[in-house]
Amino acid sequence: MGRGYSSPVFGRGRLYVTGDVGDALVVAAMDLEGNRVWATPNGSAWTGSYPGARACAAYDSGRLFHLNAHGRVAAFDAATGRELWAVDIFERFGGRNLTWALGECLLVDGPRVWVTVGGTEALLVALDVQTGETVMQSAPLRLRPDGTAAADADTNVAGLKVDNASYASPILLRMAERRLLVGCATRHVFGADADTGALLWTQPLRTRYSVIAATPVLVDNAVFVTAPDTTEGGLFRIHSGPEAPGVRVERLWTTELDTCHGGILRVGDALYGAWYRNRKGWACLDAKTGAIRYETDALAKGSVLYADGHLYCLGEDGEMALVKPTPSAFEFVSRFRLVPRRVSDAWAHPVILDKRLYLRYHEHLECYDLRPAGSGPAQGSSKR
Repeated sequence: MGRGYSSPVFGRGRLYVTGDVGDALVVAAMDLEGNRVWATPNGSAWTGSYPGARACAAYDSGRLFHLNAHGRVAAFDAATGRELWAVDIFERFGGRNLTWALGECLLVDGPRVWVTVGGTEALLVALDVQTGETVMQSAPLRLRPDGTAAADADTNVAGLKVDNASYASPILLRMAERRLLVGCATRHVFGADADTGALLWTQPLRTRYSVIAATPVLVDNAVFVTAPDTTEGGLFRIHSGPEAPGVRVERLWTTELDTCHGGILRVGDALYGAWYRNRKGWACLDAKTGAIRYETDALAKGSVLYADGHLYCLGEDGEMALVKPTPSAFEFVSRFRLVPRRVSDAWAHPVILDKRLYLRYHEHLECYDLRPAGSGPAQGSSKR
């Protein structure tokens, strides 16, 4: 598959995954028995710090959409791998790359696909899924000299820099009859109107190394956002009054949880995620107050998925753990090593489909049957 940190996605009985092979980023399709169907390049590989493919592909209605590390957005026919169109977002919208390269997973919204470009021409854009043409775009997010968002009256001042795209992916939600996008730039969380592209609000989230990599998490009428090396993360209520729904946010509480790129889960009234630098291991937060309910350092920080009452936690050291979150503690049900030797970059998120668990570590993709022993053969084969 090539080197990469992306996870597989699925559509119509196939699995799609990206990886850097030689000097190219390759999008590949497999059947559910692990056999290669096709492989197509999407621009150049990332050979800088932490080499490997970043973003997952997105599948919708027989098409795949993918953003490579260098800002190339491309659409492919999911059946054959034929490229349908491609756009260099930096060239079209005046953006620039990040220290560790773009890693946003594209958001498909009906006839359009959204991408955060962080350019001098736009912060956020929607491209036509059929042609790649620009359908709508927000204004750029211009910055004052102190790094905060410039007021509308200041946006035409010459020399103002813009906030670039982050490593995180946006989410789409509906609130007070309005469709909203919530995403992240390098120094801000932002909200935009999903039907016009207009930027509605921004919230500072400044970090030491300009890294926001965790996708925002919806908690009722609020979003939880966090990042390493900052005191500005927490839960933010999106104002949903009848006079101006979705146009401002207010902070409800702050958090010490400094998850980087392993993701945060909301399950009921709890939030689960891994520490990055503040502490070691994992934590459970009260979603209403932000209080730490409990934590553990018995597993390295990593990526997390929730299914059937359990957390599936892949530590960045290559150990996989099945964990039951109780009201008072993380209970480890079972664990094994995905990577025989201890590593520090097992960063691909676990994926579950039809009682099968898919785990990726760079060139290797493994599939595990999650059903109870004695329940018969799993769909497809047991190929690893």
